[in-house]
Amino acid sequence: MHSLPRLRALALLHQKLTSNSQVKQIHAQLIINGLNSPSILAKLIQQYCTLPDPQSIQNYAYSVFKHFDKPNLFLFNTLIRCSQPKESILVFADWVSRGDLVFDHFTYIFVLGACARSPSVPTLWVGRQTHAQMLKRGTMSNILLQTTAIHFYASNKDVSSARRMFDEMIVRNSITWNVMIKGYCSQREFAPEALVLFRGMLEDDCGVKPTDTTMVCILSAASQLGVLETGACVHGYIEKTIPFPENDVFIGTGLIDMYSKCGCLDSALTIFMRMEEKNVLTWTAMATGLAIHGKGKEALKLFDEMDAYGVKPNSVTFTSLLSACCHGGLVEEGLHLFHVMREFNVTPSMQHYGCIVDILGRSALLREAYEFIKGMPVKPDAILWRSLLSACKVHGDVTMGEKVGKLLLQLQPEQSSVDASPNGEDYVALSNIYASAERWEDVQMIREEMKVKGIENKAGSSSIQTISNQLMDAF
Repeated sequence: MHSLPRLRALALLHQKLTSNSQVKQIHAQLIINGLNSPSILAKLIQQYCTLPDPQSIQNYAYSVFKHFDKPNLFLFNTLIRCSQPKESILVFADWVSRGDLVFDHFTYIFVLGACARSPSVPTLWVGRQTHAQMLKRGTMSNILLQTTAIHFYASNKDVSSARRMFDEMIVRNSITWNVMIKGYCSQREFAPEALVLFRGMLEDDCGVKPTDTTMVCILSAASQLGVLETGACVHGYIEKTIPFPENDVFIGTGLIDMYSKCGCLDSALTIFMRMEEKNVLTWTAMATGLAIHGKGKEALKLFDEMDAYGVKPNSVTFTSLLSACCHGGLVEEGLHLFHVMREFNVTPSMQHYGCIVDILGRSALLREAYEFIKGMPVKPDAILWRSLLSACKVHGDVTMGEKVGKLLLQLQPEQSSVDASPNGEDYVALSNIYASAERWEDVQMIREEMKVKGIENKAGSSSIQTISNQLMDAF
């Protein structure tokens, strides 16, 4: 009598289920038929964790794990691996305090992976404590665990600890090198270190060869540096090692991004035209390149072609297109783009609102920009108001500038509760608005207020990016 439900329950357990009730029914059949092997229960935990209902993880998945009188490490690892990052960290922390389980390297890999997927200051602290526990238990010899630890530190912006971990490794594979290079690329100021590390990879005696993932990361580093000579050297190395790199959609997209940001738009367009396969990232990279070179109309034409090819734009695509309209002074086109975003299931974000304010501000439509901000369905941030204040200064609208400047100063108490000190830029900007209208008494009033509140205007600074000849020799 129970053979049919049993077989159906096991078969459904390996399918993609979206209903909480379905998984519960299967769970009931497993209980009725006494099917409680760890492998079956692990699959049940995975099903509960994939459901959109958070209670499924917190209640049912956890209850499956607690089915055995003695905690099962395999089920615990499954629960850590399949849960959302924050839930994984909480469950792990709870059982660390109990001391009932002896964790293996899989446990630590899944926990550090969760910490990498949910970067924050508390997460960094948890990951460091986990790392310390691994050192005490002597489980750090596993190369996958070491690589995951590098990924965790790099994702949480602790690149120095990631590099220290990398240098301590005796054996490294291509994934290890890629994770460390990607960690450097994730922070703009470390882009030169990514190229230096790539050179070390080429010169290392371990025999590990760069992969397509490596080259995408290196192209990202060259793109962030914005130095054409470096980018061309990277491209030359790719041509030597990968036949027809334009046929790789990710490398081709990386080349488009690199040449665009290095000031060589023609090369980017040539690669774009050669590519047989293009995804939304490729189209977005090309649109961004046209935008930063002031080619607004060309970017809009690209948008029409994109739609004709059946590729749907995403949030970043619209940011690039709106930026192109901003630099090209295309007000009507920009507003039209903003209004059609929802047709592509893209909800406007603060970046999109900022682009519209910038478009209106650059075209001296200051009142329209002010009304646009006031009518936003989300609370505007200080950056939007500063953008409008800057436009007021450029176009000499003292009345609007004063209104916006006072609004910004009202936001100062909110910011000072989070930041170490109030932002002096807003006071200086309003002071400059008054100075442009020769309202010197108001200028003096703003400066006195800054003195009373202990607000200092930070001096401007600049930096010069240099690439050594030795770095160029890496390619």
